[in-house]
Amino acid sequence: MTSLLQVVRSVVAPLTRTRVFRRIAPVALPPVERVLARASGGRLQLSAILVPSLVLHTTGARSGEPRSTYLMYTPDGHGRAIVAGTSFARDRHPAWTYNLLAYPDAAITVRGRDMRVRASLVEDDDEREAAWDLIQAQWPGYRAYERESGRVVRLFRLQPVA
Repeated sequence: MTSLLQVVRSVVAPLTRTRVFRRIAPVALPPVERVLARASGGRLQLSAILVPSLVLHTTGARSGEPRSTYLMYTPDGHGRAIVAGTSFARDRHPAWTYNLLAYPDAAITVRGRDMRVRASLVEDDDEREAAWDLIQAQWPGYRAYERESGRVVRLFRLQPVA
């Protein structure tokens, strides 16, 4: 099964880097994810068919209001999740990254299970490279979003807290 998933990812991944996908996905995917989440009680995400996915629950950096975002994550092998603020290669950082910088205490939902986490920005060059290697192993070519955006993508480690 793993090899089939890798084949599917290698076929689908290049499509996600096209201009058409980058134009349509930010508008179309969030509402689809919300509908699926409601219908499944938070246990199903469209993106989770191909990659590990979560719902990140943050506090708005400016508003202080609760915010939820559907994201791909990469397990780091130490019980933590790595999330990348690629924003489909847009030239601006996604809002959720500002939220985590302002309020690093957050929560995630994975397959319907809620968990409190603390976010830390991955800043060290060696750690960033190691994180990108893990992400790229999971989703080939994902780092192209960083090159195409013209900015350094913010990477966060989400550490579960008691």
